[in-house]
Amino acid sequence: MLSRRSLFAGSAAVAALTGIGVFSPRRADAEAAGDFPVTLSRDEWKKKLTDRQFSVLRDEGTERAYTSPLNDEHREGVFHCAGCDNAVYSSKAKFDSGTGWPSFYEAIAPAAVATSRDFKLIYPRTEVHCANCGGHLGHVFNDGPKPTGKRHCINGVALVFKPAGGGDPVLG
Repeated sequence: MLSRRSLFAGSAAVAALTGIGVFSPRRADAEAAGDFPVTLSRDEWKKKLTDRQFSVLRDEGTERAYTSPLNDEHREGVFHCAGCDNAVYSSKAKFDSGTGWPSFYEAIAPAAVATSRDFKLIYPRTEVHCANCGGHLGHVFNDGPKPTGKRHCINGVALVFKPAGGGDPVLG
């Protein structure tokens, strides 16, 4: 049985480690260094994006499950980064993961997205972001369907869906 002291010490350690991950300077450093083809200042991103888009794309937030209309989008088309309009996922790779977020088994092209390690929840995860602007899209997990076995669990608010054959784009 855990003592109060052990529980408190463990909780403090978790909080400290979480804080390290949450306030990681990786994204800010990459943006400042101009590591992406599309680079804007925080103020420019704030003017360009909605508050929800900014929270996810620039501050690595997560939208609530089942809140994006793109989770139920089943038409043929292409999903673009809401920050820079980079094509990132095809509807052909979309599947219903049951998680409440739009999910894909692969990006539209290998160079469309990039990945990095994320320790915000203590254990390592693979973060996926737009290779064009560095915007946080979501995470990649190893529990997806064939042919890749991957599940790109993506925040809908970070995407814009453009239906094949035209039609109005759908914001996530």
